[in-house]
Amino acid sequence: MTPSGIEQPDVVLLDKKENTCVLIDTAISAYSNIYTKGNKKLRKYKDLETEVSRMWKVRTQIVPVTIGALGTIKKGLVQNLQLLAGHWSAIELQKVTLMSTAHSICKVLR
Repeated sequence: MTPSGIEQPDVVLLDKKENTCVLIDTAISAYSNIYTKGNKKLRKYKDLETEVSRMWKVRTQIVPVTIGALGTIKKGLVQNLQLLAGHWSAIELQKVTLMSTAHSICKVLR
């Protein structure tokens, strides 16, 4: 949450040619209940999605990208990644998450 108390997604992609806007919010969950975290993100940005659609007159979509600290992914993550521009791989995101978790554990154990 920002100092002003307004929630903001991590990334906002506005495509003026296609008249679309994608609100992307990412999270690495410390616990295995990533379903709750992903659904919470959808609810959190629902009002913002409606407001952006109305103000900018674009089709707006929320894309939550949530991965568990041990690489667990939510059902539907692969489909969400296909909505984004570029070539995103759930496997690569899992590798990055696991490497970050391993790095953090090594730092604590030193």
